[in-house]
Amino acid sequence: MDNSEQEKRYQQRMQRKKTVVDSAVSRAGRQQGLLLVLTGNGKGKSTSAFGMVVRALGHCMQVGVAQFIKSRSDTGEELFFRRQPGVIWHTLGEGFTWETQNLERDTEMAQRGWAVARQMLKDPSLDLIVLDEFTYPLKYGWLEVDKVLADLKTRPPMQHVIVTGRGAPEALCNAADTVTELRDIKHAFRAGTGAQKGIDL
Repeated sequence: MDNSEQEKRYQQRMQRKKTVVDSAVSRAGRQQGLLLVLTGNGKGKSTSAFGMVVRALGHCMQVGVAQFIKSRSDTGEELFFRRQPGVIWHTLGEGFTWETQNLERDTEMAQRGWAVARQMLKDPSLDLIVLDEFTYPLKYGWLEVDKVLADLKTRPPMQHVIVTGRGAPEALCNAADTVTELRDIKHAFRAGTGAQKGIDL
């Protein structure tokens, strides 16, 4: 095949692709607040969420972050985003469950944290809310999934919500507009490398 024939076939293939893409874009004109779930056992769920926070801030949107489970306040994302005027940040946990080992206390912390998150979900000035590590209070039964979904459903119509964490309940995934599962293929931790600043912290 000579170069001119290859170029012609390439152009035809890209034209067919453009027709398909343009058709899909024309059908997707509705604007609404989205519920996104980032789950799976792979690295990058919170990182992806905070990437969307950067995008939102780039559009001068107002953002609320509620971190469940996590208790440390020296992570790179918190150190950075707490300095941004468009971000409200709440650290609502006391550490991972294998550290706390107290069902009653974990449940109480989750319910107190959800009370804070619910207030953000009622605030129409917040364009994007991140519920970081929020799958765990649902997975472990500290919060009732049906009640949480009801609160999510009654939020302001243009408010976006991102939920991160492993083991997202099926009901949450069914209610979501977008669900992404991150898969763990290889991780430096299993080879003995600790958490690294700027990558894991």
